[in-house]
Amino acid sequence: MLQGALRQSLIPALIALLLATPALAGTTAAQRGKTFARANCARCHAIDRTSVSPLEIAPPLRTLHQRYPIETLGEALAEGIYTGHADMPAFELNPDQIHDLLSYLKTLE
Repeated sequence: MLQGALRQSLIPALIALLLATPALAGTTAAQRGKTFARANCARCHAIDRTSVSPLEIAPPLRTLHQRYPIETLGEALAEGIYTGHADMPAFELNPDQIHDLLSYLKTLE
């Protein structure tokens, strides 16, 4: 009887955990992306939903999806972002960093 009660309570809990796992992984990627943005982008760009960019010509990250589909930024991030002004450093991201940063940018849409 105790085994049956345990099974009845554990099975729904396990199902809920399995269903939540992809969401938790996405949240973790977005959190890593935010950490990356804070360390590498926040000097010039606003990296949240409300702040003003410290550097006036640097667009807030929350507006990037208005200019570019976020999914298409992956290739540019892998090849390296280069701009026409000296304030923007050139950089290339590895695939994990790209995934994390894009995950975070999608939370700002």
